[in-house]
Amino acid sequence: MGGSENSKAMVVGHLADSIREISGLPECQNVCKKMYGNLIRRVKLLSPLFEELKDCDESLSDQQLQAFESLRVALDLTMILLKSVNHGSKLYQALRRNDAADKFQQITEKIEAALSDISYNKLEISEEVQEQIELVHAQFKRAKAQAEFADLQLDLDIAVAQKEKDPDPAILKRLSEKLHLRTINDLKKESSELHELVITSDGELGDSFEAVSSLLRKLKDCVLTDNPEVASYESEQVSIKHRSPVIPDDFRCPISLELMKDPVIVSTGQTYERSCIQKWLDAGHRTCPKTQQTLLHTALTPNYVLKSLIGLWCESNGVELPKKQGSCKTKKSGNSLSDCDRTAIKALLDKLTSNDIEQQRAAAGELRLLAKRNADNRVCIAEAGAIPLLVELLSSTDPRTQEHAVTALLNLSINESNKGTIVNAGAIPDIVDVLKNGSMEARENAAATLFSLSVLDENKVAIGAAGAIPALIKLLCEGTPRGKKDAATAIFNLCIYQGNKARAVKAGIVAALIRFMKDAGGGMVDEALAIMAILASHHEGRIAITQAEPIPILVEVIRTGSPRNRENAAAVLWSVCTGDFLQLKLAKEHGAVEALQGLSENGTDRAKRKAGSILELLQRIEGEDSMQNS
Repeated sequence: MGGSENSKAMVVGHLADSIREISGLPECQNVCKKMYGNLIRRVKLLSPLFEELKDCDESLSDQQLQAFESLRVALDLTMILLKSVNHGSKLYQALRRNDAADKFQQITEKIEAALSDISYNKLEISEEVQEQIELVHAQFKRAKAQAEFADLQLDLDIAVAQKEKDPDPAILKRLSEKLHLRTINDLKKESSELHELVITSDGELGDSFEAVSSLLRKLKDCVLTDNPEVASYESEQVSIKHRSPVIPDDFRCPISLELMKDPVIVSTGQTYERSCIQKWLDAGHRTCPKTQQTLLHTALTPNYVLKSLIGLWCESNGVELPKKQGSCKTKKSGNSLSDCDRTAIKALLDKLTSNDIEQQRAAAGELRLLAKRNADNRVCIAEAGAIPLLVELLSSTDPRTQEHAVTALLNLSINESNKGTIVNAGAIPDIVDVLKNGSMEARENAAATLFSLSVLDENKVAIGAAGAIPALIKLLCEGTPRGKKDAATAIFNLCIYQGNKARAVKAGIVAALIRFMKDAGGGMVDEALAIMAILASHHEGRIAITQAEPIPILVEVIRTGSPRNRENAAAVLWSVCTGDFLQLKLAKEHGAVEALQGLSENGTDRAKRKAGSILELLQRIEGEDSMQNS
């Protein structure tokens, strides 16, 4: 009975905290404002139910606990969604508004489904509270049936503003009002948010970045035209104050410390000026100058996003971007299709269907490079019908052709609409097959492709059902450093879907994660803890983690880890210890009290909450021990 009461107190307490936290979120000032406000208002109305349940002594049936647990998961996802749509670039949020609307709809459905499973008449609550909850449930039901109306005017205005070189000022004015980008200060803030977004996303914004930066320039011109006195003041300020503006650190080459004109990315993910890193490589070095890590390969990938950002910064600070040196190699005409030469793509597609294995391999390799090069190419290649042909080549008996095909699909999947085309072409089972049986490079790129496709929730289910998770765990254990990272990222994303958590646990992931956590020099501690934190919220995951005896290493991470790792370790420790006297005792014996007190003083907000909850549990067993001893 005690276990059931503990479970009730835990779930009800968590729900009350979640609702309180969601209710206290700040107002939204972007295109998601209405959806954001409606969801918070409805969630807020659930508060009386859990405040009243906290104070009653009635225990809950397993069915009720399960319904409350589903609601807890839904509210945790709600918090993540609300925070994600209420910060950062407003233009980026506007371009991704339909994705956000879909997520709001999915969350509404999840909350409504959980509320449907709660038998209010069997709970010990007042009539008034029961009426209110039934009313809220009806609101969620109605919201589930009526998706938010699309703002067709906004969609049209964005499309026209993107497409036309000089859009009608009335359109830009409407956008400026709708997006709360009315003043120069608003636009400066938007510009810095965009810069921040690029840095934190490691430049993986795909097609969205060009669209956002182009719209930002047009809106800025529109606002300056409406406020000529600001424009003249700004230009005066540039000429007086910014003759030698401070170059942002992210725009400087780590080797020369000069403003980069041709930034390129090496295999460790660091960016350098092309000529500087090329000299370093030509001198025989095979490490990354900044991190000292061994380079897995010496290919240099152009960092187009950073290059565009540097261009924007130069433009707004009156700085002339240095021209590339004449000694730089010019691109081979066969490898650059920024003007989208459809005839050349058509010729490559003809070679893909050839019976000559050499031609197939060469064409797949060329498409792989073109799809990596830029956003236009990804659209052109898909529109030409390459995706089904590349999917067929995933079954090629030639390992190199298979590598090229899976990597070309990975590069094409950066474009959001191509993700659907790849899945509809039946690619998932074939990509999983490459993940199981391909060369190491092909397996790594298959894992990265599955991660890219799993961004869409419906694909998480299909990828898990196709048997990807055991194969990803195998790569996680035996891959190269890059392969392990790709596998970990894919597993993490897939395990957001509840059904895949059970698959990962059955496939033995927990033992591998514990090994990574114990090997601080292996470079996989962050990923292992992030995956473990997501598995710990699942019943089977919690049991498997507990059986792996994680307490000593969790306490050690809480004591000495990075802020994010300490937070994740506390979340896992909380799941393992809640309702389990033996684990609590073990945690206490391994010095958890001192480590958690430190975390509750200087951890992240979530880490502080988890630390506080575990300390409460530890105090409770301390009280029970002293009563038994007296």
